[in-house]
Amino acid sequence: MRGKLGSAPIISVLLAALLAIAAACDRGPRVTILASNGSTLATVKIEIADTPQKQELGLMYRDALAGDAGMLFVFATPAHQVFWMKNTRIPLDMLFADSQQRIIGIVANAEPYSEARLSVPGDSQYVLEVNGGFCQRHGVKAGDRLDFLGFSPSVSN
Repeated sequence: MRGKLGSAPIISVLLAALLAIAAACDRGPRVTILASNGSTLATVKIEIADTPQKQELGLMYRDALAGDAGMLFVFATPAHQVFWMKNTRIPLDMLFADSQQRIIGIVANAEPYSEARLSVPGDSQYVLEVNGGFCQRHGVKAGDRLDFLGFSPSVSN
């Protein structure tokens, strides 16, 4: 009798430990934004837009975006990227980054439903979209870096 009662707590502890390890390993793709001095400004759970279809849809038609979530657009080569907010219901900050993942410019609080062409000077290979006001709240600015975690950026055709 004592052996059976003693093993139940051990099994519970082991199961809890395995669930904690699984949760830590399955955090999904993330981007950490690093200041120019290397300190962490924020970490964002991301969806990856790496196909023309995903890039065309982007974050359109969504009513909300979690405060720690975003979408990373991954392009095959650096180019002058231009975005718009048509059919996008929530204001967004857009962080444009070069092939070295350095933020070269930010479009802050892009207006929902606008068809204005939004871009920054220079060529970007990555664009991270997050909630409007995110960059101001976290002190993100040009010259900071994106660090990719839980995925390796590549483009699907």
